[in-house]
Amino acid sequence: MRYLICLVLAIVVVALALHYAKPLPSTNFDESFLPKADYVKYVAAGNDASVAGLFWIKGLTELGESYLTGKEYAYLSHVANLCTELDSLFYTPYYFVSAVTPMDSRDTTDYAVMRRALRLYPEQWRLAVAHALRLSKGPFPNNAEAANVMRPYFDSPDTTIPSHIRTIYRTFELDTMQTETAVEMVLNDVMQPRFKKFRSSFYNKTYRILGYRGRKSAADSTVFDEVSKTIDLFADGKIAPAQAYTRLLQLKKPEEVKPAPDSTATSAAESSAVADTLASN
Repeated sequence: MRYLICLVLAIVVVALALHYAKPLPSTNFDESFLPKADYVKYVAAGNDASVAGLFWIKGLTELGESYLTGKEYAYLSHVANLCTELDSLFYTPYYFVSAVTPMDSRDTTDYAVMRRALRLYPEQWRLAVAHALRLSKGPFPNNAEAANVMRPYFDSPDTTIPSHIRTIYRTFELDTMQTETAVEMVLNDVMQPRFKKFRSSFYNKTYRILGYRGRKSAADSTVFDEVSKTIDLFADGKIAPAQAYTRLLQLKKPEEVKPAPDSTATSAAESSAVADTLASN
């Protein structure tokens, strides 16, 4: 009977929270609503963790439905932010947000979520790496902050931290090797059982990690298909991790080479300037 009362109370809490909901930032998709954490806490009557769980299940359900409908679900980080405001020790939202958020997403709500995660779970170095890569490759690249996130792990006593992760803060300072590390992190996440039904999230994330911003050309579309195929083969155990890693890096978009300045034109301009100076004297 006690559990039934708690369930009824939780349903009432969600209904009241939705009544006082505020709209999420405008997008091109159907308008979605989330309540303010303060409202939820006011009516949760001490059941913050249970209510957070209900909202998180709803968020994952919407994410799963987005794969079936083909529409992007842009609110997972907002749901995670609400859930972890209600229950800051709720670890699962932190892990999901770090894994599925596109590197170049202009919605940076996940930054607040991940900062909260690193305050509460500083020993979870994988979360730190994911956040640092997002800072470095996000819409507002900040390699200095990414380096600061990873610097504490250089001399961490945690023996599970690989040597290249301990020194990765230097690669952020030098702006090198982030793509390789990001691909490695994605392949690790693909193999996690908790992400088994969310595999398609990693297609787009990997595609953007490799330097592509949209499937606007036939060539880019071909690359996206190859990325998806490689991840599927790897996840199904049909190719080795090293083979998948190498194959994905080979798909990295070549950096555009800026044309060198025309030295002849520059020399002519300089000569003309010298001649004008002499003539005026």
